[in-house]
Amino acid sequence: MSWFNKKKKTSNTTGKVVKTALKPLDYHPKIILAWIKAIEGNEKVIHWLNTNGYPELVIASSAILLNNEARDWLMKNGYPHLMAMINAAEGISSAQSWLKKHKFELLFHIAMAVEDENNSWIWLRTKASPDIFMLAQAIKKVKDKIEENHNDIHSFGKDL
Repeated sequence: MSWFNKKKKTSNTTGKVVKTALKPLDYHPKIILAWIKAIEGNEKVIHWLNTNGYPELVIASSAILLNNEARDWLMKNGYPHLMAMINAAEGISSAQSWLKKHKFELLFHIAMAVEDENNSWIWLRTKASPDIFMLAQAIKKVKDKIEENHNDIHSFGKDL
């Protein structure tokens, strides 16, 4: 399943607007399943992804866990669409709008499913592959745990 093949306008140091190709998010289902394990914190899988050409997925896993350096890396290295999905999954409406505007329908529905939008769960179940549905579930589980820890006086300051 080819997720995306888009271009993005960005500004360079001269202030001129230039087109920069977004890096593709086109992964075999086995890689998505490995990413799920990385999101869940499996160190062996994280190492495997990192050494086999998928550092963006390892970094995205850290961004999901609120790591600001990882978030900056995604933005600077051709993955702002992935960062928009993460932000949208955190309820940031401008990121949700950006995904819709730029026709990142799959990322939009992953994010909205994480945000407990029933229509997006239905959309994922009917229009996405099972590995993508499982990815949304894994992200939701981590995000829910972060939220729970933020709201628990005994876990104050812990994200996981």
